Amino acid sequence: MSNESMRRRIADFADSREAVYKQIARDIHERPEVSNHEFYACARLADQLEAEGFATRRDVAGHRTGFTAVYRAAKPGPVIVFLAEYDALPALGHACGHNLYGATSILAAASLKQVIEETGGEVRVYGTPGEEGGENGCSKADFVREGFFKDVDAALCAHPNARDHRLTEKTLACAAVDIEFWGKSAHAAAAPEQGVNALDALIHVYNAINALRQHLPQDVRIHGIITRGGDAPNIVPDYAQAKFYLRSASAPGLDAVYHKVEHIVEGAALSTGAKGSMRPYQNLVENTVPTPSFDALYRKNLELLGEKVVPSPHVVLPGSSDVGNVSQVVPVIQPFISISDDVFPAHTEEMKAAACSERGLASVPLGAKALAYTALDVLEDPALLAAIQAEHRALVAEQ
Repeated sequence: MSNESMRRRIADFADSREAVYKQIARDIHERPEVSNHEFYACARLADQLEAEGFATRRDVAGHRTGFTAVYRAAKPGPVIVFLAEYDALPALGHACGHNLYGATSILAAASLKQVIEETGGEVRVYGTPGEEGGENGCSKADFVREGFFKDVDAALCAHPNARDHRLTEKTLACAAVDIEFWGKSAHAAAAPEQGVNALDALIHVYNAINALRQHLPQDVRIHGIITRGGDAPNIVPDYAQAKFYLRSASAPGLDAVYHKVEHIVEGAALSTGAKGSMRPYQNLVENTVPTPSFDALYRKNLELLGEKVVPSPHVVLPGSSDVGNVSQVVPVIQPFISISDDVFPAHTEEMKAAACSERGLASVPLGAKALAYTALDVLEDPALLAAIQAEHRALVAEQ
């Protein structure tokens, strides 16, 4: 079967299933679930893949809402993985468009399955919970650590974006940390001298981090919230807690800023007499390493579908994604696919509305076709896949 015939079969399948997969995206949007609580979304996506003939496993890589779905052709060939995200944001819901992300990936996999017997190889979907962080968040790090990518040749996914189609971008590495202080309670008016104020220690940290920002490189971001500051105004707080994200464009940069903040915590403990602690509360998110030749392949296929890619305004996207952990071990693309004619940032009410708009839902079959075509290209051309893998290895080595 010719490449053109296989593309036509992929497109025909995606078009025939368009209504089904758009409804999946709508249903997940209406039932937002946060990290490792995506029970409905996990079941909805995995059940659909089972209906399409994939063998699924659930509760994988230490994540109760993680899954794998596999279809292996009789003829050997490369292993291609589509990554699926489906978690929502606390309070906001699907304001990052992961309801579309998951639906797009499973439709891409199901569409590619229509030609995998001709090309040979294996198509998989990895359902990876908690990209936004939270309870046991950033699961792709666990998928990597537990060997799910050891035999994988390439990985693909597409992330919703406001106005423009863009290619994979470099992102920041991120360490999510709990900062805690333990002091001693006392009556704040009658016997304040008998207390040790844990909140004072935490406020020292907050203010010192604000002062630190003016002495950090451009690619570093630090931001956080105080989650516990005491129980009553007339009690000296004996416990205080904050959560911070520390981000940098590289692993060495993140290590450096991590130690700076550790020293701030130590100094606040010394100055107040409270006991301090700083520790990660979820997986380390690594920086994303794009593979330009892989993205160029996706760009060609998206343009063949009548769409236009816009150059990124960023040198490094000032955010993080656990797709970065995957990019450290295999070539991966995570292009951005437009879901609106307007410009607005992610994690907003505008993004949430766009993620269930007609324009947003139309991105599911469009993205699925572009991803499946790109996967088909590497399945059919071993030399092309080898060149992409060689480029990827060189870029990871030189970072």
